[in-house]
Amino acid sequence: MKHKLGLVHTSATLVPVFQELCSEKLAGIPLFHISDDSLIKDVIAAGKLTPQVARRVNRAIHQAEDAGATQILVTCSSIGDAIEASAPFCAVPVLRVDQPMADKAVGMGQHIGVIATLPTTLDPTLRLVEKRARVHGKEIRTTAHLCKGAFEALMSGDSATHDRVVREGLQELMSKVDVIVLAQASMARVVDSLPEEEVKVPILSSPGLAIDHLAELLG
Repeated sequence: MKHKLGLVHTSATLVPVFQELCSEKLAGIPLFHISDDSLIKDVIAAGKLTPQVARRVNRAIHQAEDAGATQILVTCSSIGDAIEASAPFCAVPVLRVDQPMADKAVGMGQHIGVIATLPTTLDPTLRLVEKRARVHGKEIRTTAHLCKGAFEALMSGDSATHDRVVREGLQELMSKVDVIVLAQASMARVVDSLPEEEVKVPILSSPGLAIDHLAELLG
């Protein structure tokens, strides 16, 4: 079977990130991108995933299906519940970007830390980790950490403050948990900047793990 990957994004900034990952790990598999940044903007404005946004997520997933995708990857954690609600009504497999990360975290430790700069991303990621633990029949504990003010700093162009707040959150979590998952891939650059001796536990980010998972599925 010839595969074709459709990627659905809620930010155009994610397109080059995933394009590069796919070029490295899914060479030869055709792909296309659908991006609608109004989805995440409306989630942030409402402080939650709304029925209206969920319907639009469903339409975007079916748009990817209609465009010929044999596998769909949705790259935003904040709309995870909408992805899972839409997937059973899609004729091709739909993967939320953070599921492989959650599965790996569940396999690596019993006490899992979840860190985010937005509450709209923190809560869905927490629920996903707990759900995947139940799927795997494993008892876990979770500790959540919201990096207050980091997202606002990043949006105002103050990346230094964003990175400092995230770094402090990671350092606090590392003293408490077995493994940390990043609810937002934008925090991965902070992890990359940490001295190796400061990284006391594994810290997982979703984009690379999701593409690794698809590489196994699609061959």
